[in-house]
Formats: sequence, structure tokens, C-alpha cells
Amino acid sequence: MSDKLYSLIAKIMNIPVKQVNEQSGPESIPSWTSFNEYVLLTELESEFNTKFSIDEVVSIKTVADIKHHLQNHGVEL
Repeated sequence: MSDKLYSLIAKIMNIPVKQVNEQSGPESIPSWTSFNEYVLLTELESEFNTKFSIDEVVSIKTVADIKHHLQNHGVEL
């Protein structure tokens, strides 16, 4: 499932999937803009049939944060 997550992030950020890791985020991916993060979160909610709270959205700084929130919503990665 992590492969699915990493592939989705790579697609939206328009980068090779090998550049995505747990520490990836706006600091390491130049295309990780606020707009692309919005698109990413919308796609994640759709793909994993979940809904992030505002608090969760604001706390996301890295891929590890995304994985943590998905797991809290019962998504197995």
C-alpha cells in the first residue's frame, strides 16, 4: 500500500517515485506547493475513502505525517 501512496504523491508532484520517501515534503520537493498539497489530499481522500480533518491537514509536513493520518483512519499501509 505504501507503493500506492508513493506513486500517487509522485504523480501529483510530477517527480519520479524513487524521490518519494518518509521525509519527503515541501522542503525536499519543490513542486509540493499549497495547491499541489490540496490536490494530493483530495486524491488521497478519494483513493483511500477517508476524510481528513482541518487539524490533520494543517499538521501534515511530510509523507510520514500522511501515512500516520491514513493509519489513524484505518488504512493499512
